[in-house]
Amino acid sequence: MEPEYRKGLDELAQHYKRILSLLGEDAGREGLQKTPMRVAKAMQVLTCGYEMDAHQVLRDALFKEDYSQMVIVKDIDFFSLCEHHMLPFYGKAHVAYIPNGYITGLSKIARVVDIYSHRLQVQERMTLQIKECIEQTLHPLGVMVVVEARHMCMQMRGVEKQNSITTTSDFSGAFKQAKTRQEFMNLIHN
Repeated sequence: MEPEYRKGLDELAQHYKRILSLLGEDAGREGLQKTPMRVAKAMQVLTCGYEMDAHQVLRDALFKEDYSQMVIVKDIDFFSLCEHHMLPFYGKAHVAYIPNGYITGLSKIARVVDIYSHRLQVQERMTLQIKECIEQTLHPLGVMVVVEARHMCMQMRGVEKQNSITTTSDFSGAFKQAKTRQEFMNLIHN
């Protein structure tokens, strides 16, 4: 079953056909004839986050609950495209919040990560966007996000460092206390 593609798919495929020619390939040869459309479809899937509202995803599963301890969703697999080279970066996101009268469905936290990762991104901005979305929608006592990723732009080109991992974090509210941050870090690395 094919996903629904956005407007501009055919035009995007034509651009990829031109790119193949500019790279010195014969876009008409057997192995490449369908490649421009396949790449156009892939790019629309990889950037589908532009069409989604992460705040609404959280609001759709908002529940009043008298719980005020840390809620952690860890090891959320994600992949994204670096906006500088349009090469993949991928890894895990770890998200925690301390409710303030409302909770959200746990899968919605992972969905927020998916939405922001399915855009042209930099890891730093993605980390901030995830935190801000949860903060602005749930109004919790605090939010903390840690993202660990491998960047193909560092592995395949440039410095070619295959084993490097980039870690970013952002936090607010109760997580400004070192003790609370440390509890979160201990829990995600156990």
